[in-house]
Amino acid sequence: MKFRNKHSEGSLSDINLIPLIDVMFVLLLFFVLTTTFSDSSEIDITLPKASQAPQDNLPQSIELTIDAEGQYYVNQQRLVNNQLETIKRALKQVAGEQQSPVIIVKADAKTPHQAVITAMDAARQLGFSKLGFATSTATE
Repeated sequence: MKFRNKHSEGSLSDINLIPLIDVMFVLLLFFVLTTTFSDSSEIDITLPKASQAPQDNLPQSIELTIDAEGQYYVNQQRLVNNQLETIKRALKQVAGEQQSPVIIVKADAKTPHQAVITAMDAARQLGFSKLGFATSTATE
């Protein structure tokens, strides 16, 4: 006498996981491809207005941001103080082996004029002659 095994072929208790894995993979691809990443700065500054549209970040550029209180940031990293030597050291460290990188100054519209002049002086003392200023368009 031969007894039938409850777990024989064709049993309803077996779940095929391959279609489930396929669906999860398609969902993962959908979410990855539809996700948007914003390139917004975490430093809250209001750029001064200009008549032309601002140019996008140039390759190999260093971003020097100055907030309304005159605090300096180099590539989104806050500097420990506002002294000229600290700014020069940070710019030199970020520039690395680059001889003449592009320095983009992003100063808040309410930044003290002295803070911008200090940033320009630091770049000049390091021999960085390519200096640009970030602005927003007059229509924004």
